[in-house]
Amino acid sequence: MPLKNSATRWGPVSMALHWLVVVLILAMAWIGLRMGDLPNGPDKIATYALHKSIGISILAIALLRLGWRLFAGAPAHVAGTPAWQARAASLAHVGLYGLLLAIPLSGWLLNSAAGFPLQWFGMVNLPALAGKDHALHELAEEAHELLFWALVLLALVHAAAAIHHHLFLRDDTLSRMLPRGWLRTLDKETHDA
Repeated sequence: MPLKNSATRWGPVSMALHWLVVVLILAMAWIGLRMGDLPNGPDKIATYALHKSIGISILAIALLRLGWRLFAGAPAHVAGTPAWQARAASLAHVGLYGLLLAIPLSGWLLNSAAGFPLQWFGMVNLPALAGKDHALHELAEEAHELLFWALVLLALVHAAAAIHHHLFLRDDTLSRMLPRGWLRTLDKETHDA
């Protein structure tokens, strides 16, 4: 099986990176939405450290995904896709990549402006992006939250479009980002139930 993307399907590297980011974003949403309510103490510090480490991981994976996409290319749009849909899908992908870079960078900036050290899973110290600055911290915190909600909205539209293509248009848009035969198995199980 070739690792690169073909003209009609995403390759296994692209699929793995895509679904890894999905899992990490879901984990980050769960952690991020509840960590502010934790009582001060070691558990809160550990939760924030985990949130930051996963965020840096997402940044690294997003950069890796961009590099891989430039190297491996991308499948053509499914035959018969209207030009406006192809353009909307392309813009959505650009938006998703932009947010996957901007959200961790805004988190890194707000951490730096707060004057906190940043470590990746306690193993690697990362440099501050700025000096301690309360106004910058507040701005970066606001941006971080707004960018997160923009990602939630865009990811939901992206997922809904893929599901719409699968259920109503009956094309291969969704199946090309899944291992071969996976959707047929799910469809059969759903139909038999």
